[in-house]
Amino acid sequence: MKRVLFLCTGNSARSQMAEGLLRHMAGDRFEVASAGVSPTRLRPEATEVMREIGIDISQQRSKAVDDFVDREFDYVITVCDNANEQCPVFPGTTNRIHWSFDDPAAVEGDELARLAVFRSVRDEILHRLQLFVANDKRDDG
Repeated sequence: MKRVLFLCTGNSARSQMAEGLLRHMAGDRFEVASAGVSPTRLRPEATEVMREIGIDISQQRSKAVDDFVDREFDYVITVCDNANEQCPVFPGTTNRIHWSFDDPAAVEGDELARLAVFRSVRDEILHRLQLFVANDKRDDG
């Protein structure tokens, strides 16, 4: 199995949703993890919008990138600009990919407004992952 690490700042929303989505889509082909350069906590809005599409990430927790720096990954995918700038070097041959998604946790407003942004970012991540999985399948032959 190929190993994938999703990296963002807080490991609270974008990377957590990406982890849950890829595990759901292709968990038989990828070992998936996520981490943050400054980990905080899993956002309840991320858990909610993933539950809406039948994926439970409620047991995931925020983790520090430092917990993973000695491990080899086939792909390290940064999902925010800050993480891209602070991403450490990993051992082995790692394919670094950068996808910049807006931070849904930074949106202010009532719960409906916040959830709408979380859904939008979730759907953007899902689209990117569909392309990623399709391209990786072609690379495998």
